Amino acid sequence: MSDTPTHWRNWSGSVTAPSANFIRPRDEGELSAAVQRARKVRATGAGHSFMPLCESGELIVSLENVAGALTVLPDRQTARAPAGWSLKKLTAALWTEGLSLANQGDVNPQSLAGSMATGTHGTGAKLGSLSTLARGFRLMDGEGVSRWIDKQTTPDLFEAQRLSLGMFGIATEIEFEVMPAYCLSEKLEKVSWSDVKANFMDWSKSRRHIEFLMFPYADQVILKTLELCDDCPPPARTSDMEEESFRRMLDVCTATPFLIPTLQQTIMKGGFAAARQGPAYTIFPSDRTVPFEEMEYELPAAAGLDAMGEVLKTIRKKKLKVSFPFEFRLVAPDDIWMSPMNAGPVASISMHQYSKMRFQDVFAEIEPILRAAGGRPHWAKRHTLTREDVDRLYPMAERYRGVRRAADAPGKFLNAHLEALFS
Repeated sequence: MSDTPTHWRNWSGSVTAPSANFIRPRDEGELSAAVQRARKVRATGAGHSFMPLCESGELIVSLENVAGALTVLPDRQTARAPAGWSLKKLTAALWTEGLSLANQGDVNPQSLAGSMATGTHGTGAKLGSLSTLARGFRLMDGEGVSRWIDKQTTPDLFEAQRLSLGMFGIATEIEFEVMPAYCLSEKLEKVSWSDVKANFMDWSKSRRHIEFLMFPYADQVILKTLELCDDCPPPARTSDMEEESFRRMLDVCTATPFLIPTLQQTIMKGGFAAARQGPAYTIFPSDRTVPFEEMEYELPAAAGLDAMGEVLKTIRKKKLKVSFPFEFRLVAPDDIWMSPMNAGPVASISMHQYSKMRFQDVFAEIEPILRAAGGRPHWAKRHTLTREDVDRLYPMAERYRGVRRAADAPGKFLNAHLEALFS
């Protein structure tokens, strides 16, 4: 086994598992032996889940050191890669083969397996989550035995595994859809909230990617678009925006929260016009070094802007101490059993809070608004769903549980959080 820290924690530090044995096996043999010995086991990637998906009191495994290589299939429309590879490593390897993923989110430390298991997505009204790219999995069961699963050979297990939350076994290799490599041009500009409310949905029809960031106490948004462009070298900057001044502002907000409205209005008086271009895998992600907690809901696309308006009204009326900007994106529909996008196209509203500030109170004020608008949460972001909520929101929930029971009758891959929702 590789050297490991004494305990595991997630990226933001809000979820820890001090009593767990945290290992990084170097190959499937080491992984299999560890799984066979364990009574309970959870797999982790970069720890970007804010819910306790990876928490365990016994064994947590990371596949980042498992040996493997990228394989491009003869059709050049699909590829296979080690499930523990980070998106950063994967997309760079694909680029050397003249290939890209159809879409990515705005950070890339997450593992390929973790991204698909939680329905991670980017933005684009015609582009689905990373889970929609899955074509097959090499899956290790609770006995440490691996087998290949796909839509043809094991249809129900494959459908459940597409967004699995890690409950059906440990994916060690994944086959996924790819496309010819492409470059992107990124543009940031400041636009009024009134213009966004009136025009955003129309703008989205003619743009591959469009989203906005909005501080709740300001009346302007930072509009971000990405469009295809001619081949070009990587950009000089690795991030869409500079973070250090933002970090300093957040520290002031923490010390003097009554200044939050003034600081947000002041920062939005500055200029935000910026542009860069480069290979897609270098433009999608940005440096995100400021730790935060996040709640994200996927709402019916037609309800998104109105819900965003209600959220802003509530924050201002109740003077809630919300330090971070909201992120508003669009995502295409899919047919994945437990995907928040499986009922139609969605508007994704992400709410963040600086890790040095309390998130519980402000999230509790806003979550009912998003749920009342028909929202369903991102499984890895903060939410308060119960088992009854899952059954109400997801018609396939009990079939999903049945597949889980067949794949893992003893519940080796469950933890307390998942057992409450899916046992």
